[in-house]
Amino acid sequence: MAQLLIPVVKPTFAEALRFWLKLGCISFGGPAGQIAVMHTVLVEQKRWISDAKFLHALNYCMLLPGPEAQQLATYIGWLLHGTRGGLAAGILFVLPSVFILLALSLLYVTVGTLPALQGVFGGLKPAVVAVILLAVLKIGQKSLLGPLHYAVAAASFVGIFWLNVPFPLLVVGAAVVALLARRFFPAPVATAAAQVRAAQAEEGYYLTTQTVVPGTGFSGPRLLRQVVAAVVLWALPLGGLAVLGPDFFFWRTLSLFFTQAALVTFGGAYAVLPYVAQVSVEKLHWLSQGQMLDGLALGETTPGPLIMVLAFVGFMGGYTHFGGSLGLGALGLLATTYYTFLPCFVFILVGAPLIERTQHNVQLKAVLSVITAAVVGVVLNLAVYLGRAVLFPGGRLALNELHLPSLLWFLVSVVALYRFKLNLILWIGISAGAGLLYYWLGL
Repeated sequence: MAQLLIPVVKPTFAEALRFWLKLGCISFGGPAGQIAVMHTVLVEQKRWISDAKFLHALNYCMLLPGPEAQQLATYIGWLLHGTRGGLAAGILFVLPSVFILLALSLLYVTVGTLPALQGVFGGLKPAVVAVILLAVLKIGQKSLLGPLHYAVAAASFVGIFWLNVPFPLLVVGAAVVALLARRFFPAPVATAAAQVRAAQAEEGYYLTTQTVVPGTGFSGPRLLRQVVAAVVLWALPLGGLAVLGPDFFFWRTLSLFFTQAALVTFGGAYAVLPYVAQVSVEKLHWLSQGQMLDGLALGETTPGPLIMVLAFVGFMGGYTHFGGSLGLGALGLLATTYYTFLPCFVFILVGAPLIERTQHNVQLKAVLSVITAAVVGVVLNLAVYLGRAVLFPGGRLALNELHLPSLLWFLVSVVALYRFKLNLILWIGISAGAGLLYYWLGL
């Protein structure tokens, strides 16, 4: 007879707080690395949450707009300790990266024009393009499971690259395709034996798919209170900027732009970056295409979600718009961070009680799978968009315009990260050193 595992007791808030703070400081490696760390510690080591419950939370966080790793931390924090647990987990996940990116942004605009620092970014940019390309492969391997997924991914790439279809419309189109496919080609239901095995696999965990979390289900008064609180929290900083800040039109544009970006960030940062880059570079003129790529390189070198790149865009927006003001650039970074992540907390804290009642809803999972396939095409578009800027810095797609050193380091980066599985942060450091060496040698 199999030995029954003793369930783990509920962790204290202080114990959870220590873990979320540590996670915020070591969450390098993008969402895959961050989720892997949470899975290793929370599921395998501490046994605070079962694998099935963890994956359920992850699946629905991926369905929501916003950075899935940060929302997953918020979701699990809410499961463990309610609203205060969700707020603590989500805030501590991004807080270290806010201060690090602020320091790096200040250094970028003060000493970034030095040739040596430009040499560093010259090594970073091809490596970042390689990282994005490999992200396409990793997402594609997990999400492109059949002809429908491949067709949606291809249509998504064509739509955003050649036809300039807005990303939100691609998401809506993918959801419609998923619902139609679900209607005409329903998926098989799991057998009873498989369900029994799944239940046995959850023995010995504090949180499982059978755990009844207090406060779940629909509550009209609670939903109304939460919506009112979210609207007030969104409006208060903007009201303060209207009274105390210069040029309210800029701050209104910034808050609306990044709130909108947060609302369409399906599939993580790679999915929304083309939209942000297109608007901030070509329409708002807050930064150049090269600076956008530099910001992505900075985002890869800091802990926290990659969507923090948007904070760099906000910094450059304030810095550029107000004539090189470091203080208003810093305020732009903080405002961007606030308006980027506020919807993430709202989606989890408002939606989690409802999501808990839909753990076995296969229709939502079907929608998620097709939306993720569309994200593959969007990420491929980002790789092409930024890769063109790196490999053809002159802007013309001609063989004589090809920057051979960047091409060489791009290929080396692909081999190092894909074939030899080198640590991403280590390779980012090596790439920075290679760019600096290239500058010193005067090649």
